[in-house]
Amino acid sequence: MQDQSFQLLLNGVPYIVKAAPFDFNGDTRFTVSYNGSDDFVFTYDRTVGHYVAIGDDTDTIPADLEVAIAERLYALA
Repeated sequence: MQDQSFQLLLNGVPYIVKAAPFDFNGDTRFTVSYNGSDDFVFTYDRTVGHYVAIGDDTDTIPADLEVAIAERLYALA
């Protein structure tokens, strides 16, 4: 799987998202940034059935953006 770059428009706000997959203990995770932000790690959470951001400062990601990114990552994986 290769690095991905995609655009999202949510509530009139444009986002340029960059996602880079990496392997962690046999699972695919993604390092994600948007609009030049710091990197966030997204991992698949089997209990909720979709990708979620993990780690420090994930509460700074707008909720609708996190959902949209998670949906796109699921389609990529």
